[in-house]
Amino acid sequence: MRLPARAVLRRLFQCAVLLSLLVLAPITWVWLASSGHRVIAEETPRWIEEVPAAPVALVLGAGVRGERPTPMLARRLDITAALYHAGKVRAILLSGDNGRAGYDEPTVMRDYLLAKGVPGEQVVLDYAGFDTWDSCVRARQVFGARRLTVVTQVFHLPRAVTLCRTAGIETFGVGDDSAGRWSATYVYAMREFVASAKGFLDSVVLRSQPRFPGPRETSLEHALTR
Repeated sequence: MRLPARAVLRRLFQCAVLLSLLVLAPITWVWLASSGHRVIAEETPRWIEEVPAAPVALVLGAGVRGERPTPMLARRLDITAALYHAGKVRAILLSGDNGRAGYDEPTVMRDYLLAKGVPGEQVVLDYAGFDTWDSCVRARQVFGARRLTVVTQVFHLPRAVTLCRTAGIETFGVGDDSAGRWSATYVYAMREFVASAKGFLDSVVLRSQPRFPGPRETSLEHALTR
């Protein structure tokens, strides 16, 4: 039995509304859950005053080119160095990809911070931060972080803060707003719709474990006692 044309249109409209809700729900979740727990790092240094002090800064990898960080990653590291020198954090956890030979995000990140005057003994490397959820879970389970400031770009900030908080870490976030000068920023911003859906599945629905869940490390604890 064929449905009348009006009924077909109504069904199509209902499906479209449902699909829209499914697409928008995860991005809405990360924005609402992170509200009040993030600040934008503007060109003037006054933003630092809005960042609460925390034991640890978590810096998420964003690509390297040889022995240099990409411009986006360099900005994350610049912000982190500013937080350290302002006394807003005492130790820095660098979480990135070292999953293939010749590609080592955490080491490049560390070397960049050393050149910025950050003491090497205050820097801890996580070589298995393959995505945001893995980095957050490993920060909590492997390195024992309980409270931290996560540093990333503005478009990624709500998801990063929300996933770390969902992982059981009291989290505040600082986002770089200078990425608007790069055309690829719009691609990354659109990508957040898909990435937020994946983050919701990983953190809330599946409670996924990281690709490499352990073992427990004490390097961050040692850095905090120096």
